[in-house]
Amino acid sequence: MYRQIVILTGAGISAESGLRTFRDQDGLWEEHHIEDVATPEGYERDPELVERFYNSRWQQLHNGQIEPNKAHLALAKLEQEFEGDILLVTQNIDDLHERAGSKRMLHMHGELSKGRCPRSRQTFILREPFGVDNCCTCCIPAQRLRPHVVWFGEMPIGMDRIHDALDHCDLFIAIGTSGTVYPAAGFVDSAEHHGAHTVEVNIMPPERHSQFQLHLQGKASEVLPRLVDAILAGDGLTPALAYEN
Repeated sequence: MYRQIVILTGAGISAESGLRTFRDQDGLWEEHHIEDVATPEGYERDPELVERFYNSRWQQLHNGQIEPNKAHLALAKLEQEFEGDILLVTQNIDDLHERAGSKRMLHMHGELSKGRCPRSRQTFILREPFGVDNCCTCCIPAQRLRPHVVWFGEMPIGMDRIHDALDHCDLFIAIGTSGTVYPAAGFVDSAEHHGAHTVEVNIMPPERHSQFQLHLQGKASEVLPRLVDAILAGDGLTPALAYEN
């Protein structure tokens, strides 16, 4: 029976809810160069372009058509019924985990539904799209809010807490993420170094150099309900969990 679980989720779990992933096969972020819309320098150079990019994502997330899927709901169930400690770390900036009911979680790349004061770094719930009138209430004069998103060249959020959890967990699960970009790429190594069982859930086959002990190939919405039931029942985790019995 596991006692401490760390879960990492990536774009794959949100894609099943209809959210478009940022990065296209040609390396562009929805027809934009990464350096233009996902770096501090790009924001300083053209804040209106960056705001339009994130406003489009914000509007898609709040259009009433995007909902948590069975994978999000399964992870919320695991948190609610698991008797040990659990930390859900997501690379996603949407709020679908929260909508599903997850509470013990950390957004390492920030949150699309929040803006951040560039001076105090205080965050605010974003109730309308970014613009010159969307300002903080913590400064005089009020500062124009920037997206509360970790851009390239910036440090992910909560790394000390994440590494502490990885040092003490006995099960690490990565879902819907390639896990090939650091620092997330080092999570499996850290967990395994401290004796944890490591499991990868991905619709794609495993990389040849994958460090995970178990790979479950399939849609997260199909695999996770079975995986969660097995964890809660104290059953062994096997490749058969990827398929209907």
